[in-house]
Amino acid sequence: MSKTNYNGWANYATWRVNLEMFDGQAPEGFDLKKSAYHLGLDLKDWAEDYIFETSSEGFARDYALAFLSDVNWVEIAEHVIDAYADEDADEDADEDADEDADEDAHV
Repeated sequence: MSKTNYNGWANYATWRVNLEMFDGQAPEGFDLKKSAYHLGLDLKDWAEDYIFETSSEGFARDYALAFLSDVNWVEIAEHVIDAYADEDADEDADEDADEDADEDAHV
């Protein structure tokens, strides 16, 4: 299958799955320190589990799972890492500032 661009993503499937399943969702439960490849595997597993949990066996489920096979999971993982790396850095800075304030209060 040839790769084409769709709204800045590798293909339609990648764009659509990111939009519907991951865009704007906090990546709770995912380890953003993993490589994009390994995070991509986790995202794929999550998406497959979601389809199994929210659909019944049959034609529609089969098509949904087949659609996932066209997704560039590494690209979505890179996007998630980039989108939330700044947020994690901000949280770490806030935690460090709180710890410094606690230490100063006890001196």
